[in-house]
Amino acid sequence: RRRMHRAAVSLARHSLVAVPSARNTMAMARAPLAPLAAKKSVVAVSSATTSPLRFGAAMPGAPRAAPGTQRRAFAHRSAIVARASPATTETPAETAAPKTERRKRVLSGVQPTGSIHLGNYFGAIKNWVGMQEDFDAFYCVVDLHAITPGNHDPKALKLSTRSSAAIYLAAGLDPEKSNVFVQSHVKAHSELCWLLNCATPIGWLEKMIQFKEKARKAGEDVSVGLLDYPVLMAADILLYNADVVPVGEDQRQHLELTRDIAGRVNNLYGGNKWKKMGEKGTKAPSGRFRGGEILRVPDAYIPEAGARVMSLTDGTAKMSKSNPAEGSRINVLDTPDEIAKKIKRCKTDTFEGLEFDNPERPESTNLLTMYQLCTGMSREETLAACGAMRWGEFKPALTEAVIDHLSPIQSRYNEIMDEPGYLDGVLARGADAANEVAEKTVADVRDAMGFLERA
Repeated sequence: RRRMHRAAVSLARHSLVAVPSARNTMAMARAPLAPLAAKKSVVAVSSATTSPLRFGAAMPGAPRAAPGTQRRAFAHRSAIVARASPATTETPAETAAPKTERRKRVLSGVQPTGSIHLGNYFGAIKNWVGMQEDFDAFYCVVDLHAITPGNHDPKALKLSTRSSAAIYLAAGLDPEKSNVFVQSHVKAHSELCWLLNCATPIGWLEKMIQFKEKARKAGEDVSVGLLDYPVLMAADILLYNADVVPVGEDQRQHLELTRDIAGRVNNLYGGNKWKKMGEKGTKAPSGRFRGGEILRVPDAYIPEAGARVMSLTDGTAKMSKSNPAEGSRINVLDTPDEIAKKIKRCKTDTFEGLEFDNPERPESTNLLTMYQLCTGMSREETLAACGAMRWGEFKPALTEAVIDHLSPIQSRYNEIMDEPGYLDGVLARGADAANEVAEKTVADVRDAMGFLERA
């Protein structure tokens, strides 16, 4: 009887287990439909980059493998999925935008005092036109520098500022490639100048050659601006994190001062000192992490030819706006008659023929260089064309070359000045772009020097 009872209980237990198993089997037969649909939606995102092997074992109706084989197959599929995962991130829906390298930045400007002459044009502006193709370019009319002597004509400053900007554009600067603006339209220039003043030893400024020369002439009437304008020049450059700065040879000392000032500010307030100015993990006002250099140290760009176009009356002195003799320079806006008169009267020598680089013949080098730049010839081509000429033959050839080179610039200049709305728009857009960069730089300097962040 006991044996029969145990047999009956065992049979009942097996029957109870079998019924739920059947129900589970039927449920499992219906369940795969939803997960399979979900899997297909995932595959649609990256079907082009995913191996079909990933889905073979999930196909309905596939024969069941032995338990050991199934585990090995699962491990194999996992390895395939792991290798395929990086590829699935390269789909259009999920691809991160490729990182583009920062273009090197260039900053330069010319004072709007007087008229822009060939020295300004060949030594600076013409080079800017080529550089705008390869650099993130910022070019300004430096009107704050124009008041350095302290006796400027306000009405003339306003007119010459617009005229200078128009010449920039007429010479070939493209507002789509360059940011053209007026220096005083970006308040950060003045603010950064003051911050740099407080970090710059006065002895550095007193050593500047131009200050010594002009202070000697002006005596007690010399302005503080004349002493301090190299610091403003440093602020102009450093505001835009410029990598290179096109300068004439005579401005090289000022650029070296800029590099010294940047290095001093970085040493006094940068690195770990700047890191400690904020909570760990917080960023500077510009959005970058604190630490390292606050200001980028720039390099000079000095073109091989035309860096110093010399005076028509003295081949050893640079062509300058400050020279009271109007015949010492050819202005970009001079008429053909004015150009002809100035070249006809320019200083020459008594030697036969023409040549470059003879220290006894600075006028020959200067006028040949001017011809070379206006025609686009090489030195060798210039000498082949003009080397055997006498001054009486060469001067008319030089006059023609200068007039031909400046004529299209003058025509474009007149068109721009006839459309004041166009010029105003270019300068406004340039100032907006300049302000966006400059405000970040000066905010970081304030932050590193301990000023409260502005609301």
